[in-house]
Amino acid sequence: MSIRIEIPELNKAVKQDTLKYIDTLTKPPGSLGKLEELAAEIAAMTAEPFPVVTPPGVLIFAGDHGIVEEGVSAFPQEVTAQMVQNFLTGGAAISVFSRQIGAKLEIVDVGVAAEIASHADLHVEKVGFGTRNFLKEDAMTRSEAEAAITIGMNRAFAMIDHGVKCLIVGEMGIGNTTPSTAILASFSDAPIDEIVGAGTGLSNDAIAVKARVIAEAISKRQPDRHDPLDVLSKVGGFEIAAMVGAMLAAASRRVPVLVDGFISTVAALVATQLEPNSNDYMIVGHASAERGHETAVKMLNKTPLLQLGFRLGEGSGAAVAFPIVQSATLMLNEMATFETAGIAEKTARKEEVR
Repeated sequence: MSIRIEIPELNKAVKQDTLKYIDTLTKPPGSLGKLEELAAEIAAMTAEPFPVVTPPGVLIFAGDHGIVEEGVSAFPQEVTAQMVQNFLTGGAAISVFSRQIGAKLEIVDVGVAAEIASHADLHVEKVGFGTRNFLKEDAMTRSEAEAAITIGMNRAFAMIDHGVKCLIVGEMGIGNTTPSTAILASFSDAPIDEIVGAGTGLSNDAIAVKARVIAEAISKRQPDRHDPLDVLSKVGGFEIAAMVGAMLAAASRRVPVLVDGFISTVAALVATQLEPNSNDYMIVGHASAERGHETAVKMLNKTPLLQLGFRLGEGSGAAVAFPIVQSATLMLNEMATFETAGIAEKTARKEEVR
């Protein structure tokens, strides 16, 4: 890969100091469960003993896919552009949830197969008007994949430069569970029938068609699992590549990445394959109902924060999970210690035993 980015290692000393500090807070040790470990992980990511994750930023990358010609989506391709417009007018789920958490929301057109009217929150940086049909030819060239990754990096850097402390990366692209499944199948040994899902709501018969298309495409394209850029260019998508770039950029700046559902997690998997240290900066927000998500999460060696049966995409599940991440940091920044609260720690520990 011609794109190089340095990802720092986690600050393990800060993590250990944070874990010790958490035990001095006015609560029984371990009583806030996984929130305590999450707080220490965020401290290690940021190298700050009292990290801050506000304000969050939401980056949505949009692109279309030539593979929809094969009947792998329940919705027509023009819905991608229509949904981008919905984001911009504030009517989509991610629009609502972004407002709820006070996030800066930005939409990036990296490959929508239509022109979209200009808007203050829209950045048009098209690599192309949709990828090519990867059943018949590579989805994109290697240089196009790199271009999309670079766009994602630059948009993330710009958002971080404007003060964003936690990055949520989402997507919009009708048919994009198909390239995501193809990428996952390329990196894993999981049978396609076990990781292909309904996407936007396919019938069982249509899911079978989708599985056949993916299997045939992988056989034809022969993506090299040892070369992440080869996989991405042969069976990926412009918006997936841009998400990869955004995640790498955030990790390079020690900014936590809150990963969304299936497509976002597959992008995280590609980022991890490219730069293994980037994995350390990822928090999986929720467990998607899309069938392949569990496999992708296991490959990342992560545990989702929430399990609500979401399968919308857009970054919606990650945005809903953000308050948990914020709670972890507020615990560190605002809870009193036994000493500052004037509480006798030994007495408190005795009460815990009773």
